[in-house]
Amino acid sequence: MPVTEKSRNICLEEKIRRLRELMKREGIGAFIFPSSDPHNGEYVPEHWHGREWISGFTGSAGTAVVTMHSAALWTDSRYFIQAAKELIGSEYILMREKLTETPSITEWLKRELADSKSKEVGIDGMVIAASDAEALIRELRAAGGLTLKTNLDPLEEIWEDRPAIPLNAIRVHPLEYAGESAKEKISRIRKELRKQHADGMLVTELDEIAWTLNIRGTDVNCTPVAVGYLLISSSSATLFTDSRKVSKEVSDYLLKEGVETEEYSNILDGLRRYPDYNILLDPNSVNYYIYNKVKTNIISGTSPIPAMKAIKNEAEKEGFRKAMFRDGIAMMKFVKWLKDGARKHREENKDEDSLLVIDSKVQTEMSICRKLYELRAEQEGFLDVSFETIAGYGEHGAIVHYEPTEESDIPLKAKGFLLLDSGAQYIYGTTDITRTIPLGPLTEEEKLVYTLVLKGHIDLQLLKFPDGACGTQLDVIARKALWEYGYNYLHGTGHGVGSCLSVHEGPHQIRMEYRSAPIHAGMTITDEPGIYLEELFGVRIENTLLTKKYTTPLEKAGRTLYPTPCFLEFETLTLCTIDTEPILWNLLTPEEKEWLETYNRLVEERLNPYL
Repeated sequence: MPVTEKSRNICLEEKIRRLRELMKREGIGAFIFPSSDPHNGEYVPEHWHGREWISGFTGSAGTAVVTMHSAALWTDSRYFIQAAKELIGSEYILMREKLTETPSITEWLKRELADSKSKEVGIDGMVIAASDAEALIRELRAAGGLTLKTNLDPLEEIWEDRPAIPLNAIRVHPLEYAGESAKEKISRIRKELRKQHADGMLVTELDEIAWTLNIRGTDVNCTPVAVGYLLISSSSATLFTDSRKVSKEVSDYLLKEGVETEEYSNILDGLRRYPDYNILLDPNSVNYYIYNKVKTNIISGTSPIPAMKAIKNEAEKEGFRKAMFRDGIAMMKFVKWLKDGARKHREENKDEDSLLVIDSKVQTEMSICRKLYELRAEQEGFLDVSFETIAGYGEHGAIVHYEPTEESDIPLKAKGFLLLDSGAQYIYGTTDITRTIPLGPLTEEEKLVYTLVLKGHIDLQLLKFPDGACGTQLDVIARKALWEYGYNYLHGTGHGVGSCLSVHEGPHQIRMEYRSAPIHAGMTITDEPGIYLEELFGVRIENTLLTKKYTTPLEKAGRTLYPTPCFLEFETLTLCTIDTEPILWNLLTPEEKEWLETYNRLVEERLNPYL
């Protein structure tokens, strides 16, 4: 039976009551629940879903704060609409991040704790990065002498049926898809560490560990990683993970690559036994608790692994192309099934508001998610989806990261837009694609917004730019056409994609907010502008791209100029036609029309023999 809003909030009230009893006993005025885990993950195992458990908000990003008399939840623009709905009836106040009227957490705490006997704020030091904790300490001190307590995890006591840390088996990622052995990667990491005058490092982020060691797991939903720590010294490497996860085959493989294994719980003891003079700890990824337990000389610096991982080798590039090919077959079959079904329904039903029936069944947001999953699962090399499918019909398309549930699921009709953002994990690569699919008659505003989003999408893919430019410098290209009409979106325009790893990968991004990470050849990145009109509809179009060298006209003519930077362009990896029905063609430039025609023709030539 679905949990009703009333029963959910009664349950939520009990959780908050238990928390406040513990806070009173410990003398804590407020407690903060971030969305992370000890490994600074974006998507985390259920054991660390504390923010969701205490607030009822199910989005992947947000921070809940509870005082003795109030509660609030901060989240970003992707989740404004979703959070507002999920918090109805609870005592939580929604704080919309980055809006001028929204106070920061410390500003709110200063006000809420003004008359409180306790000026101590709690947070579990295991689930906050060291740099974030230090910043929070400074902000709280400046907010009137508030202090931070980091040695308490209240969930250990009040979350009675808390899920255990997962024990799923680790598997070896084949070298033919990794393209480089773990031994070679560790050697390269040590060379990068020497540039920072570091003897070794502690690796805490799970996708960095998986990439380095060429291992994969199923500990995190949709992301093939395994819970653990990796300690690299100048002469050794040790994976700290639960031994029940490591088969003899995996253990033998790791030993062959020069990697020993120890129990996950031994990490602090392993750090005490660390043999070298100093160790690099990245304060942006190592959690505050462990950071402050290290007694070795610490070099506080940036982990070299994300930048190394972002540049795909030739095996990984080919893996991406193979994954996109398989995924394209599934997507094209799905789009044809859905659009043909909607067209047949319109022919047989004159009522535009009748529910969409395909294959003798009323189709809903959840039913089409299942259909797409089935088509992907038929593909060779399929492992799982790369994130929970976002299938938003009509007004649900305006909820940027909407995921249909039993409670929110609505039937489709043969009109309007379906926004479908989805992806898959294949053994050779990860996919991420969004298509906005017209199911029937559209309004003029729907056509305009679709066309403007498409213009931004195409213009970014057409861009040529110098090697080393950052994503902030590219972002405006995707927004130019939208801004001219007064539209904007608050999420990023693009993010890196892992190679059979996390669907969101850094350090590079394309977004309005400044990100200094340079873009180089060999990086994957998405192109996904969108517009969302609350309670009406949403439009987003997304392809995954690969950066590669661009030969300029001057180079073709044999001329050189000073300076002579290398220029880059994008190769489109995603293979799925972009719907042309909603387009207002008079708004597209000849160059944009040519790109669209060429792309759709290429997709059809590549995939039609397999459909």
